[in-house]
Amino acid sequence: MSLTDRLSDDLKVAMKARDQLRMDAIRMVKAALQNKEIELKKDLDEAEMSRVLLTLVKQRKEAAELYQKGKRDDLAGKELKELAIIEAYLPKALSQEEIVKIVESAIQEAGPVTMKDMGKVMKAITAKLAGQAVDGKQLSDLVRSRLQQG
Repeated sequence: MSLTDRLSDDLKVAMKARDQLRMDAIRMVKAALQNKEIELKKDLDEAEMSRVLLTLVKQRKEAAELYQKGKRDDLAGKELKELAIIEAYLPKALSQEEIVKIVESAIQEAGPVTMKDMGKVMKAITAKLAGQAVDGKQLSDLVRSRLQQG
């Protein structure tokens, strides 16, 4: 079952259950996917859909942090609930060990590398992780530490 089919089915279930938060979150995801399709003028593949979902997840995390800093726990809670709903549609995240293995193999494939080659290594890693739910900042920190170790 494709992601769009799952979203449509889950939206119907949420409507029957009168779950307003879930309905809003699913509609937001569907709208974001549809907007991306219009922007690219083609149907999205699974990797592109995952990237859109990851963008939405990142936006929810940032919004929740800002609301918490502004002492608006009610709005932060809403953002975190939406975040959980969106994350349910992402592919299973890789474990830390799997990410480390991919980073190590990319560094070995790149040959002798220095900090100047970080962009090249990151490009190879992101190509390998296309469509996977991975935090980019965490990934770049890991690559930076590996390259500094030599």
